Amino acid sequence: MAELFGYTACTQLLQMFISIIFFHVSEYILALVIHGKPNVSLKSLLISKHYLLAMICSLIEYLIELYFFPGLKEYWWISNLGLALVVLGEIIRKLAIVTAGRAFTHLIKVYHEEDHQLVTDGIYRFVRHPGYCGFFIWSIGTQIMLCNPISTVGFAVVVWKFFSGRIPYEEFFLKQFFGSDYEDYMRKVPSGIPLVR
Repeated sequence: MAELFGYTACTQLLQMFISIIFFHVSEYILALVIHGKPNVSLKSLLISKHYLLAMICSLIEYLIELYFFPGLKEYWWISNLGLALVVLGEIIRKLAIVTAGRAFTHLIKVYHEEDHQLVTDGIYRFVRHPGYCGFFIWSIGTQIMLCNPISTVGFAVVVWKFFSGRIPYEEFFLKQFFGSDYEDYMRKVPSGIPLVR
């Protein structure tokens, strides 16, 4: 178990915990700043039972592989690539939140509100759903950073499946709210999730 207290494990696990804490705390703080305390709950931390289970499974994979195959965790170029993806995913997601401002919410709006505007500038010029794109990159990056091959594939599949269902559902309402403006926008700008038009 000496590997658990070695440089590799301490560095990778510390990076992972910092990434997770920063992601969730910054989501909550941005929600507070943009929407105000009365309109924000602990749900804005974006921590669900399924999410916790996925993170626990990834930690278990890490520890098992660290014990039985410690060399697997020593591919620093892979771990650093994962860290770069974590940072890139954070930047994309936070740009999405800041650019959309009050139009960005953690829950899909099913009723059109007067102040709800179609955001197509900033990062939204390049990706229709940069918040989802950022989270997709971030979540996979966390597992690449840990050199977790099983969880990398698992996170990619599960997160892709989640967004491939969520995007059409959300866009159903966006088309109702913004009509042909949104349909034109859809034709010109990719969703930001691979294989999801």
